[in-house]
Amino acid sequence: MEGYYYLRLLAFILVLTAIYILVQLFGWYKKRKILETIAQMPFDPKYRKILEKTPHYRYLNEEDQRKIERSILRFIHTKEFVGVKMDVTDEMKVIIAFYACLLLLHIDTDNCYDNLNTIILYPSPVVLDNVRNNGGIYTKEDFLIDGQSANDTVVLVWHDARYEAYHLRHDNVIVHEFAHEIDYMDGEVDGVPPLERSKYDSWTKVLLEDFKKLNHVALKNREWGKYKLLGSYAATNEAEFFAVVTERFFESPHSLKRHFPELYKELKDFYKIDPAAMLPARA
Repeated sequence: MEGYYYLRLLAFILVLTAIYILVQLFGWYKKRKILETIAQMPFDPKYRKILEKTPHYRYLNEEDQRKIERSILRFIHTKEFVGVKMDVTDEMKVIIAFYACLLLLHIDTDNCYDNLNTIILYPSPVVLDNVRNNGGIYTKEDFLIDGQSANDTVVLVWHDARYEAYHLRHDNVIVHEFAHEIDYMDGEVDGVPPLERSKYDSWTKVLLEDFKKLNHVALKNREWGKYKLLGSYAATNEAEFFAVVTERFFESPHSLKRHFPELYKELKDFYKIDPAAMLPARA
C-alpha cells in the first residue's frame, strides 16, 4: 500500500513537471512568434521624424540608425507603457525606447531589457513615501522623484525626460534609469554591470577610486574642482555613481573625457561606443 502511495506521488510530480515544461515551451514559442512579427514590421517614418530631433540619433551612422530602429520596435511592442493622469503618445514611446536601446546598441547581447515589463509615466515630478529606519526608530517622509527603477518597472517624469531628450546637457533621466536596469542585469545593483571577467578588475579600480574621491569631496562640500561635473547625487552610492557617469558619458562626453579620461575609457570599453567622437565638441 505504501509503495502504491509513492507511485501515485511520483506520477503526480511527473504530471506537474510535464505541465510546467509545456507552459514554458508555449511561452517560448509565443515570444518567438512575437519577435518574428516585430522583425518584419516596417519602421514608421513618423517615428524617424521624432528621432531626428534628438542630438544622438542624428550623429549615428546609417547602419547604427537602422539597427537601433529595430531595437526600438522590439522595445515598444514588448513593454507596457502606462500614463498616470496623462495619455501615452508615440513620441513618449519612441524617445524612451531610443535612449534605453542606445545604451545596449553595441553591447553583445540580444537582451532588450527582457526583465522589464512596465514603463510608468507621470506628467510632472511625483512625491513618494519613504520609510527610514534609524536605530529601530522608523520615520516616514516624502521625497520628490523624476525617475525610478525598481523590480520590473521604470518610472519616469515625462516633462523632464522630454526636455533632456532633445537638449544636450549633463542630465538625462531616461539614460539614468536604464543604466540602473543594466546594472541589475547581473542580479545586483552595485555599480558593476555585467562585465567580461578580464575587465572586472580595471572597472572596479577606476570607478571605485573616483567614487571614493567624489564621496570625500561631497562630505566636505568644498573644493569640488572637476568633481562638480559629476555632482553630489553621484556620491550617494556606487549604483548612483554608475548611473550618473553613464549620463555624463552620453550627454557631455567631451567634458567627461577631458576631466576623467580613465573613467571615460572604462565606459567606452563597456558600452562599445565613443560619444566624444560622435557628438560635436561642445557636448
